[in-house]
Amino acid sequence: MNKMITKENNFYKNKKILVTGGAGFIGSALVDSLIQKGAIITIGDNLSSGSLNNILRVWKKNNLKFKKTSYGYLTENSHKFVLTDLEEFNSALKITKNQEIIFHLAANIGGRGYIDTHPADCCEGFSINQNVIKAAHLAGVDRVLFASSACVYPEDLQKNYNSKYLLKEDDAFKKNWGNADREYGWAKLMGEITLKAYNQQYGLKGVSTRYVTAFGPWENDTHAIIALIRRAVEKKDPYIIWGSGKQDRDFTYIDDIISGTLLACEKITDCDAINLGTGVRYTMLETVETIFNILNWKPKKIIFDKTKPEGVKTRALNIVKAKKLLNWKPKFDLREGLERTIDWFIRENPLSVETLK
Repeated sequence: MNKMITKENNFYKNKKILVTGGAGFIGSALVDSLIQKGAIITIGDNLSSGSLNNILRVWKKNNLKFKKTSYGYLTENSHKFVLTDLEEFNSALKITKNQEIIFHLAANIGGRGYIDTHPADCCEGFSINQNVIKAAHLAGVDRVLFASSACVYPEDLQKNYNSKYLLKEDDAFKKNWGNADREYGWAKLMGEITLKAYNQQYGLKGVSTRYVTAFGPWENDTHAIIALIRRAVEKKDPYIIWGSGKQDRDFTYIDDIISGTLLACEKITDCDAINLGTGVRYTMLETVETIFNILNWKPKKIIFDKTKPEGVKTRALNIVKAKKLLNWKPKFDLREGLERTIDWFIRENPLSVETLK
């Protein structure tokens, strides 16, 4: 037993690892964890949705001194940030050179409002995923973790309120047909297929991790949880909830996403997909009421704005495969995750995306 623990703890030590999209919410949290595990990290990002502040914050947290260079930033012990456009294949090939592992998180992404109003931008994922995976193969990278999404699942399995069905990995192709959630979902599904194809033809190792409604500190308010927390902290009354409020989600705290991601990359190499969620669903109204309870405040009036997108009516993941193959299960329930996120929000008082623009 002790040998297994030691091996797991040391898997990433001194590994040269590229994290694409490492300036984003999940990416920067992953970088933080990998640095603590002793990996040597290169971050590749175009900063279209991520923030340089996320990277510098993580480096400062880990007491790393850094300097600006001609290509980005470099720390005293070889961690670096490279401003790069992964839609250009030569850029992808250049940044993957000499890397051992790639965590591919780069995507053009925002919350549901962004997905519904930026279909063409979300399609950038098709070229980004192809370029990174092909470059990984040509550069001789050992393995690739592709950050996928529950948006790959067919919409007809998510069309009814109050569902109890948990989406299984095999459901992505129902009777050999895909029906992903808008352009973003298709980009993710095709990314998974591309990775699997490179495994079958060239032996590239890897895994696709399907995330579902990740939330936590340092996320911005283009995503639902932070937007809802901001409205409550600022005591907005009437308080607005997008959609009917009856739509439910499998909210997964960031620390659980990261622990599952690290285990998946280490333990799965056949480029299969695996769900990382909680298997527990909460409606948006239930989630908001929990936020109110934590803050000990409630508005006099709640408005359900049905002119705004609410996405699929239900979404929660079956995590039996992750429990079996990774010996992983989430440690944080919704309330504890919300408490931690609200504590961070009140302490940091982050600017809204609108203010930043």
